[in-house]
Amino acid sequence: MKYPVSRRTLIKSLSTLPLLALPGKKSSFSVVVPSGELPIRLSLNAYSFNRVLRDGDLSLVDLLDFTADHYIPALDLTAYYFSTYPEVPDDASLFAIKRMAHHRGLVFSGTGVRNNFTQPNKRKRADDVQLVRNWIDAAVKLGAPVVRIFAGPKAEEGVSEEETTQWMIESIQDCVDYGKEKGIIVALQNHNEFVKTAQQVHQIMNNIDSEWLGLMLDIGSYRTANPYAEIDETAQYAVNWQIKEHVYEEQQKQHTNIDQLLPIILKSGYRGYLPIETLGPGDPFQKVVAFLEEVRNSMDNLSESDLTRY
Repeated sequence: MKYPVSRRTLIKSLSTLPLLALPGKKSSFSVVVPSGELPIRLSLNAYSFNRVLRDGDLSLVDLLDFTADHYIPALDLTAYYFSTYPEVPDDASLFAIKRMAHHRGLVFSGTGVRNNFTQPNKRKRADDVQLVRNWIDAAVKLGAPVVRIFAGPKAEEGVSEEETTQWMIESIQDCVDYGKEKGIIVALQNHNEFVKTAQQVHQIMNNIDSEWLGLMLDIGSYRTANPYAEIDETAQYAVNWQIKEHVYEEQQKQHTNIDQLLPIILKSGYRGYLPIETLGPGDPFQKVVAFLEEVRNSMDNLSESDLTRY
C-alpha cells in the first residue's frame, strides 16, 4: 500500500476506561479512535541510517525530510548523530533542529546515548552518569520525552555479576532521579549485553521503583526459545520500543511477525510511539521503506475485535 492512502475508517470504542474519574466511581467516557487512526503511532529510529549518517552522506536535515516525506510522524534522534557528541550542541543548534522538525510536522519520540554502567572504574561510571544528565537537559530543549540508556557490556572478568548489577543499578538510579527533576523518562534498553533476559529486566525495575524509569523494549535482543513470550512479559515496562525486522529464537534469526507483535503491544496498554529500526547490509533507504510498508500493512489488518479488545 502506498501511504498516505487512508488506512481505513475506524470510529470504534476501544474500551471504557476511567478518565480522571473519582476513586470508586466508574467513568462514563469511552476512548474513541478517530477516523483513519490507531491508538499507536510510528516513529523512525535514526540508527536505521547509522552508516550514511556517520559517513556524512546523510545530514540530520536530510533525515528530517525523509521522515516527513514518508509520513512518519516522529523521529527517535539518537544523540550520537549530532556532530558535537558526546558534548551537547549549543542551544541555538538544538533549537534549530527542533524548529525544522516542527515545520515538517515532526516530533522527537526520544533520543539516546552510549554509556557503560557495568565498568569497574567508579570515576568512569560517574562520567557516564553525567553524560546521561547532559543529554536529559538536551532532551528537554528538543521536546523529547525519553532518553534511552544502556546497562553496559557483560561483567568483566574477575568481577561478579552481583557486584556489577549493584554498580549498574546505582548509576541508573542517579539518572532516573535527575530525569524526574527535569521531567524526562529514562528508558533502559535490553541490549543483549549485560541485560539479556526478561528476568533481569524485572530485577532492575523492582530495584528502581520509579515512574520515571521504563524499558526501551528492543524486540531483537531477547535470544530465548520464545522471544515473543519475553516481549509480552516485559511490555508492561515499555516507555518506548525498537521494532526491528528480526527476532531471535535461540540465536537463530527469524523475520519478525508483526501480526503477532502488535496485539502484544496493544494488550500492554502502551499508546506511545513505535520506532522502527532496520539493521544490517543493504540500502538503508530501501530497507526502511520496505519495513515501513510491512508494519503499516499489519496495522491496517488489525481487526475490529483486536482494537476493541484492548
